[in-house]
Amino acid sequence: MLTKNYSTTAPRTTALKKNLSSQSMIIGKNIKKAYGDLQVLKGVNFHIQKGEIVSVVGASGAGKSTLLHILGTLDTSDSGDLQIANQSVSNLSRKELARFRNKHIGFVFQFHHLLPEFTALENICIPAFIAKKGEKETQERALHLLDLMNLGNRAKHKPSELSGGEQQRIAVARALINEPDILLADEPSGNLDSVSAKDLHELFFELRDQFQQTFVIVTHNETLADMADRKLVMQDGVIVL
Repeated sequence: MLTKNYSTTAPRTTALKKNLSSQSMIIGKNIKKAYGDLQVLKGVNFHIQKGEIVSVVGASGAGKSTLLHILGTLDTSDSGDLQIANQSVSNLSRKELARFRNKHIGFVFQFHHLLPEFTALENICIPAFIAKKGEKETQERALHLLDLMNLGNRAKHKPSELSGGEQQRIAVARALINEPDILLADEPSGNLDSVSAKDLHELFFELRDQFQQTFVIVTHNETLADMADRKLVMQDGVIVL
């Protein structure tokens, strides 16, 4: 499936820096979020470039998933400003956020969330159909993504007929179907064996190198975290490194 052999022991920033665009893809300024009396994010600031792969690490409860949900516009901050793809999203309505999310952001979670009654091809196509894209062009892109994932022969298989690693690669293809600017991943390899996890980690870099998409990955997997161009460390609701 993979054509590149990436190091799993050190960040790749130096080797890739010359290839990264100087264009800002995500800018967060003083992002705060509380649930009742619990202050989860206490003023988070960050800047992520187009085509950059950034890992977010920290202990459980540090605010990583909350931050990722806000980046994905699945949740909103209480204060601060968030700009994605040159668009300030902090004041968009729910309908505007849904449209923006569908166009610009793809998601990969720990559990693949594939619909069991649909085939791999049909699962991949769903976000594009929600975006009201044409059936022919959508299926052509889905088949191209299946080939890219080395799963072209699995198009008509349902999730129950696929391995865990295959299911997660289908989920990645689904996240890419609308050609988003950003792919957000929350513990994407947390439910995979070590071999499938390594394949998935390397796939992210291959995809970035081909499409120049921006990846933000929340993970407890130190190998994946250290492969990233940059690692953000969260502690007690702020980025400390």
